[in-house]
Amino acid sequence: MSNRNFVDYVKIHCRSGKGGAGSKHLFRDKLTSKGGPDGGDGGRGGHVIIKGNSQLWTLLHLKYRKHIKASHGEAGGRQTSTGKSGEDAIIEVPLGTVAKDPDTNEVLTEITEDGQEFILLMGGRGGQGNVHFKTSTRQTPRFAQPGEDEQEAWRILELKVLADVGLVGFPNAGKSTLLSVITAAKPEIANYPFTTLVPNLGIVSYRNDRSFIMADIPGIIEGASQGKGLGTRFLRHIERNSLLLFMIPADSDNIAKEYQILIKELEQYNPELLDKDRLLAVTKSDLLDEELMAEIREEMPSVNFVFISSVAQLGLTELKDKIWKKLTS
Repeated sequence: MSNRNFVDYVKIHCRSGKGGAGSKHLFRDKLTSKGGPDGGDGGRGGHVIIKGNSQLWTLLHLKYRKHIKASHGEAGGRQTSTGKSGEDAIIEVPLGTVAKDPDTNEVLTEITEDGQEFILLMGGRGGQGNVHFKTSTRQTPRFAQPGEDEQEAWRILELKVLADVGLVGFPNAGKSTLLSVITAAKPEIANYPFTTLVPNLGIVSYRNDRSFIMADIPGIIEGASQGKGLGTRFLRHIERNSLLLFMIPADSDNIAKEYQILIKELEQYNPELLDKDRLLAVTKSDLLDEELMAEIREEMPSVNFVFISSVAQLGLTELKDKIWKKLTS
């Protein structure tokens, strides 16, 4: 999917439907000139609903649809007939979509299953017809309830990519290259920062026809949790991954320091991310001899790690074995 077609954030204005008014009709026919009340209730106004759709992968279809409106309920009629309810406005979204209140930043819901629905804005209730207000002392009430007003509000929809493994690292750490080698995905690869501007997903084949999903998350830089660089725009995608695979190149000046910077950025964005399982892959390890590998092992942080080279196909089987063990343990 091209960069411009991947949309993971939209802000939409929603308006539910107004409830229909109750009827204040009095029964009349050829034989009855002064009948009692028979006004029906008004119909409910339409809700604004978001619904999970497993066939969607982006919020692109909502990018230029800024106003979502449900229809109003119809008024009640004679012979206690209830007015027709307003049609709901249903917004289909990909799995992993979070709905937020932009004023409070409160998470209203997270859509994780196909067909799951959540009412973003309730439609107004229909008013009661005059038949409800008849009493022994008030035989012919000539009034009824109006319908409840509609609701209007802005809502934010954010998509968090759902994958088993999320690749975490600075720009040019080799994430896109790894994804292109061990999956059928074809991410853009080049030797400059932020080649990856959208998350890329790929299916990794494993032993005995097993597989898992890997996501290449755009590169993190120091200060990303405060919005620097591409900032929190992409950090949220890491929240939906079961395992975090940190990737640091072998020619880094200080692997342990880079790892700690990455950990710090995740912690400042969301401390719960540190509860996820982690692995560290030292990329471009085809540049190392045994002596250099031994030196790096002594300086490594306390995390399960593996030396790999996507280009030279070094350590990839060991990496997949470690990932599978983590995912199934």
